[in-house]
Amino acid sequence: MSKLNYTDALVLSFPSSDLKQTRDWYERHLGFSHCFTADQIGWMELASHMDGVNLGFGKNMQPKPGNSVPVFDVSDLDDARQSLEADGVSFDGDTIVIEGMVKLATFYDPDNNALMLSQNLSTG
Repeated sequence: MSKLNYTDALVLSFPSSDLKQTRDWYERHLGFSHCFTADQIGWMELASHMDGVNLGFGKNMQPKPGNSVPVFDVSDLDDARQSLEADGVSFDGDTIVIEGMVKLATFYDPDNNALMLSQNLSTG
């Protein structure tokens, strides 16, 4: 049992070169909604589709190799990918399929932050 007394909130933070462009991209392509922007510190948060899970973006953050990659589970990865590609979203290669387990596809936001779609293929 942890002594940290976690709440039901999680914020994943990413660098952003342009908060407005980032907001527009995440709202348009992923359906996220704006929570707030704190211009004085160059920070913005967007609510994901999961209760208590937000993405935060900082103008003063520098991208670094090994940043975490959020993975969004979808019911039909092929349809989701096709929709994003039709809107000009860039993907990193082909969809990876591990038969009977999972489909995975990595894509990028305007600041080249990696995000991933997954589809559970297990029947059990």
